[in-house]
Amino acid sequence: MQQEQSVSKPKSDIWETLRTLFYAILIALGIRSFAYEPFHIPSESMLPTLLVGDYLFVSKYAYGYSQYSLFMSPPLFKGRILESVPERGDVAVFRYPGDTSKDYIKRVIGLPGDRVQMRGGELWLNGEKVERRRIADFEERDRFGNVRPRIRQYEEILPGGRSYFVLDSSTTEGDDTPVFTVPAGHYFVMGDNRDNSLDSRFQVAFGGVGYLPAENLIGRAEVRWISLDSSASLFKPWTWFGGFRFERMFTSIR
Repeated sequence: MQQEQSVSKPKSDIWETLRTLFYAILIALGIRSFAYEPFHIPSESMLPTLLVGDYLFVSKYAYGYSQYSLFMSPPLFKGRILESVPERGDVAVFRYPGDTSKDYIKRVIGLPGDRVQMRGGELWLNGEKVERRRIADFEERDRFGNVRPRIRQYEEILPGGRSYFVLDSSTTEGDDTPVFTVPAGHYFVMGDNRDNSLDSRFQVAFGGVGYLPAENLIGRAEVRWISLDSSASLFKPWTWFGGFRFERMFTSIR
């Protein structure tokens, strides 16, 4: 007589798929919240450093964590955990103080206690003029080789030697400001495209950033991983060939 063997019922393929998807989502949220988060650049306020269509990885752990580090920004705690102070010259992503559902990106210029002023389009920090050097004009070409109007470009060198490029396209109200004294727990941020950036030189009531609360910092922009011009879309691979800026792929942000 043949002995009957019991056979265990196989697990549902659907359940296995859902469980794998659940774990994948948890891992992705963990990376996004505590390690790196991707962002893209929609405006020209950070030219020439960042072009429209640049996609970045932002370090979430660089400055510690606030509620804005987490998915959906739940108000689980106040302030920052494991806080680290940004350095002058860092390119930082943050939540806009006037509407914390919006992400902005600017360069950190002033730390708490710093005195920041613009005089005749030149940056002054703690009573000293920040060195800047005239370099070749900034020019940008489209995919057909057409050159947009050139813009005056400078290398700005902060105390300590950190440098980056800024643009000066015209005379605007942001070229001459009062002295801003950065309060405790806040930062002063500016766009590299100085005449086309609503930043800490302007109050939130007038569309600017004002003094940026430390709690609003999300992270430090570290690397461009892809860059597409206006003719291409990240979600339409067939447009990549003509619109890819290959020379900008996986380049660090200074």
